[in-house]
Amino acid sequence: MARQAINIGSSANDGTGDPLRTAFDKVNDNFVELYGTDNDINTLDANLDVRTFEITTGVTNGDITVTPNGTGAIKLGAMKFVGTTLSSDDSTQITIAENIESTGTLTVAGALESGTSLKLATGATVTGILDEDAMGTDSATQLATQQSIKAYVDSTVTAQDLDFACDDSTTLNIDLDSEALQFSGGDGITTAGTLNTVTIAIDSSVVTLSGTQALTNKDIISPTISSPTITGATTTGSLTTNEITSNGSNANITVNPQGSGTVELGATTNITGAATVSTTLDVTGATTLAGGATVAGLLTAGSVTTNEITSNGSNADITIDPTGTGAIALTGPITATGVQTTTGQLNVDNLRLDGNTLSATSGAITLTPADGQSLTVSGTGVKLVAAETQFTLMEATTVRTDFISSDTSNADIDITTQGTGVVKIEDTQLTLTGSFLPAIHTFVATDAITIAEHAGRTLLLGEVGGNALVTLTLPDATGSGATYKFIVSVANTSNYVIKVPDADNTIDGIMMYLDEDGTAVSAFPTVATSDTITINGGTTGGIIGDYLEIVDIAADQYHVRGVMRVASGANPATPFSATVS
Repeated sequence: MARQAINIGSSANDGTGDPLRTAFDKVNDNFVELYGTDNDINTLDANLDVRTFEITTGVTNGDITVTPNGTGAIKLGAMKFVGTTLSSDDSTQITIAENIESTGTLTVAGALESGTSLKLATGATVTGILDEDAMGTDSATQLATQQSIKAYVDSTVTAQDLDFACDDSTTLNIDLDSEALQFSGGDGITTAGTLNTVTIAIDSSVVTLSGTQALTNKDIISPTISSPTITGATTTGSLTTNEITSNGSNANITVNPQGSGTVELGATTNITGAATVSTTLDVTGATTLAGGATVAGLLTAGSVTTNEITSNGSNADITIDPTGTGAIALTGPITATGVQTTTGQLNVDNLRLDGNTLSATSGAITLTPADGQSLTVSGTGVKLVAAETQFTLMEATTVRTDFISSDTSNADIDITTQGTGVVKIEDTQLTLTGSFLPAIHTFVATDAITIAEHAGRTLLLGEVGGNALVTLTLPDATGSGATYKFIVSVANTSNYVIKVPDADNTIDGIMMYLDEDGTAVSAFPTVATSDTITINGGTTGGIIGDYLEIVDIAADQYHVRGVMRVASGANPATPFSATVS
């Protein structure tokens, strides 16, 4: 459980903080967390001292035991301890930056690698690597470096016939490093017994086989041989090499199987030069023609992979014609830099282009230009000919239509603008065949009057309680024609005040009054400096139902007219004054 904080409020006794019951409930929860049964802080404090990034025991010579629950592990960063096993959570390698000394037996189940050298103490023995017959001793002093091994071989092996035998496998490997190995005469390279493979590995050197040599039983010339020369040799098995080249100037290389045999290329084949096929080329495997390959006859392949297909004839077409009802399937992106002509129907996903008609085989059609760009449909007679045209969102600079209607029963049509924009209907005459319903806005407190929010609406003076001053400030008069209609809905004994924004604006007009004592009617006009109207609920009117209208008629000039009542026991007085100018 996370620690719970008590809300003490913004200031003393302001009523914004937690109640006492809620506050003490949080205190109890925090103490339950602190003094839990299984993790009592007193137990921790009595045995362990935790401070300044250190944990020490308070018991002399006492151990610190960390025991996870069940099959859980102890984790320190990415290191994880489970029982006696150490592992890493975020990599396959654990790095120990200091020296390691093991007083017991060190067992390595995998490969043992050393970045510099492997040092064994004098007298140490190595088992399972070399025998005494091969090296003369198993002493670690003979295995200290590669130089000691080389010195031993140089002193033991002399320039004489070598007889290599393989006692326990079918493979015999001879590695002569950078030395040369030459076979001559008619004996060739032969194998006996159950030996199936002879491997000759000579780093950066040459194997020269002269005379008639028989390479039998799947003999292999290893690709560590940079440029072997084989003269007049035959093989009854297989020949493995990285390169076959001709040793004669401008000489051909002929691969000619016997009888009905074929030349088989069992792996990926790269042809980097010009290849000419005069008859049928049947490729069953993955073959790469990397150079300028020319197939003069028929090329049959399960699949052809190439970066470019070009015609070798001037102005010649390239025809790709599948058989029967087969189709040409292009699974990747297609880039056509020239003119692309499709004489039949063109299907792209769910879109169908047939003649002059673009249609969808399923779903809707969406035309989306790039950000900031527009969609243009041009022509002399562009029409939306469907019986109904529905737009979720239609954005247009100009919309011309004879009729706008809703296709949903009893649905409204909303025309809204962005920001301070207005809806303008510009014509010589506007005819409303139905009713016009202005919205109602109620002022319950001091506010600023705006054209966008209040002009043309029915504005109710309805201060809740009828005993608080409400001051309403008009916007700057510009001659906009905006009309503000006020009706008293709540009598306010602390005044409704309507005034202009600054000393440049004035109010001109007249207010009519009915004195309910004797049903006498009187009127009060404005003066040149009038800029404020005060309705006090008594002598200046303000009974529920009283009405006044203010119109923006010119720059810095408002017009006012209205009808007020004064209750019995009071006499009418002018509502106009100059409090701003």
